[in-house]
Amino acid sequence: MLFWLKKVAGFWLMPLPLSLAIVAAGALMWRFTARRKLGLRLVTGGLLWLCVFSNVGVGTWLVRGLENRFPAIPELAADAPLPASLASCHYIVVLGGGHSYVEGWSANNQLSASALSRLVEAVRLSLRMPNARLIVSGPADPQGGPSHARVLADASVSLGVARDRIIEISTARDTEEEAVAIRAIAGQSPVALVTSAWHLPRAMALCRRQGVDALACPSDYAARTIKVKLKDFINWNVGGLERSTKATYEWIGLSWARLRSKA
Repeated sequence: MLFWLKKVAGFWLMPLPLSLAIVAAGALMWRFTARRKLGLRLVTGGLLWLCVFSNVGVGTWLVRGLENRFPAIPELAADAPLPASLASCHYIVVLGGGHSYVEGWSANNQLSASALSRLVEAVRLSLRMPNARLIVSGPADPQGGPSHARVLADASVSLGVARDRIIEISTARDTEEEAVAIRAIAGQSPVALVTSAWHLPRAMALCRRQGVDALACPSDYAARTIKVKLKDFINWNVGGLERSTKATYEWIGLSWARLRSKA
């Protein structure tokens, strides 16, 4: 029950649903009650809230605060030794990023953009770490299709990873449960943790709380920029809203985990 309450509350706290809810409440108040001024203020406030979080500069600034926590794993030349922190990892872990099952489609085409980016980074590392096992995570499909972990595994095989190197986690429903499952598999062995750069601060905090010796391996950058430019603050689009939404979701998730001493 707590899991689903968390999901519902998280959805309504996202910038777009929250803005629309405030606007709708204000419109109803303005139309059907005597508190027309308050209703008008709510409508105005909801629209301004949406405008702020749709700003490219605001969205980029918010998500960069998460993405800059951990450095990217550099290009790994075939003739150069691996960084010691990476060479010591016994496992490469890919956290789930979602997919849409369509019968007849290849596994990579079913993966979301985030999941595909995470998997490509993990496969890149696996090519230089032939002794490391690949752990892929994602829950079962309630519609009866393959689990997300299985789709990730199939895509990994199509990209050249041997099937017997892959371990699937299909029971974890969120990052917190993934951290528990990773600890059960890896124990105290070091792992290379691959997920979206904006998701890594929460994922690393949850894993470390479980005692997982994790090395952050970011992928799927949302900001893709070093600096926030002045011109970004006079630009509004869906991309700005998407970045703000990702950042808001992560900050809420991290705060919730810390509140319960899970991170």
